[in-house]
Amino acid sequence: MAGKVLSLLPPLLLAAAGLAGLLLLYVPTRDVRELPALKYGIVLDAGSSHTSMFIYKWPADKENDTGIVGQHSSCDVHGGGISSYADSPSRAGQSLVECLDQALQEVPEERHVSTPLYLGATAGMRLLNLTSPEASANVLAAATQTLTQYPFDFRGAHILSGQDEGVFGWVTANYLLENFIKYSWVGRWFRPRKGTLGAMDLGGASTQITFETASPAEDPASEVHLRLYGQHYRVYTHSFLCYGRDQVLRRLLAGALQTHGFHPCWPRGYSTHVLLQDVYESPCTAAQRPQAFNNSTRVSLSGTSDPALCRSLIMGLFNFSSCRFSRCSFNGIFQPPVAGNFIAFSAFFYTMDFLRTVMGLPVATWPQLEAAVVTVCNQTWSELQARAPGERARLPDHCAGAMFVQQLLSRGYGFHERAFGGVTFQKKAGDAAVGWALGYMLNLTNLIPAEPPALRKGTDFSAWVVLVLLFAAMLLAAFVLLLRQARSANSSSAI
Repeated sequence: MAGKVLSLLPPLLLAAAGLAGLLLLYVPTRDVRELPALKYGIVLDAGSSHTSMFIYKWPADKENDTGIVGQHSSCDVHGGGISSYADSPSRAGQSLVECLDQALQEVPEERHVSTPLYLGATAGMRLLNLTSPEASANVLAAATQTLTQYPFDFRGAHILSGQDEGVFGWVTANYLLENFIKYSWVGRWFRPRKGTLGAMDLGGASTQITFETASPAEDPASEVHLRLYGQHYRVYTHSFLCYGRDQVLRRLLAGALQTHGFHPCWPRGYSTHVLLQDVYESPCTAAQRPQAFNNSTRVSLSGTSDPALCRSLIMGLFNFSSCRFSRCSFNGIFQPPVAGNFIAFSAFFYTMDFLRTVMGLPVATWPQLEAAVVTVCNQTWSELQARAPGERARLPDHCAGAMFVQQLLSRGYGFHERAFGGVTFQKKAGDAAVGWALGYMLNLTNLIPAEPPALRKGTDFSAWVVLVLLFAAMLLAAFVLLLRQARSANSSSAI
């Protein structure tokens, strides 16, 4: 019996050695002495309706690799966007304190001084800068004063252009989804064949569309050239100011007051008193502003649940009458035909999520989306409250929001039924929120190199193949030995 056990040892040891060798080759090599230290970066996304803070992290020894920057955590600042503090700038800085204190706790103390801290403001501050550059500067100065009191490496508070917002959102989405470059199991970087995704962002005051194109843009102002990981990208991008969800709702309110005296997008049975100052204080409603009106006047307005009239009111936001290019989206803005797959985030996602989860309506195809919009716009106030009792503040505006998204995608951007099938509506990619913030930080910290990274594995590819074949041969030899011994044992027992 002992002899039989001993005779099995050589093939078993051979099999174990072969298997261990293959596993060691398959698993990426790592310095086993210690885990790499982490680096951190903080971005404050100062949007028109609110501010969010994102903390990112990455291994300190892999700064020029791809797919290694992840979201550590996030924090939503209480209150409105920093542009809402134009009359009291100091409150803009104070509003950030709670989230910055959270960052102090979450970023290791020894990393504080080396952690870059950015504040990027978007369309809300772009609008404020248009109407009052002085107020805009005061708000940024107040935010800066607060941010410099923290031990992080503060690198400025700036207003992003609409083009930057669109491009950085596109970079974020494709970086997180590893569409630029990917690390293969054989130890080499390669460029995925699936190509890049287009990106659509719907904020509170603006909306952006960005996608890769093969041909030069007829309007150079809408074209951006990027070099990432050794690959050149020609990207079309445009940002439409005053076409964010909050500003659209304000413009529709102004239109309803001016044209109807009632609101066709609001549910029947809902009424409220509208303060005219809230409607007309935005530069987005300047064209609809009466020559003479009292800011403090309140006007009673009721909803009528009229999908057709609501669609007509929304279509009045788009101008298709003139285009000096071969083709335009709307308002005379050049746009090549949409092509490939897209990811739509921010308010695009929240709008579709409401239709899917709260209303329980399918929205996977274009006919389904059209039907879902009509359904939500036919709801009465009591029916909507029964479906979503905890959403009273935003509930009256869901019809207008859904109808606007549908018309923007179809009539505005030109997504026909087939192209709509290539649009996914997401809030996150993996564990990270999709938006401009990550792309902004990657750009400013040079975490995406212009040239492709070197191989991470220390083993040459040809040598790696030889080793794989060697260890596979060892496993095969072990199997043959075991088989021969089994046959030999059977022959002995038969005798």
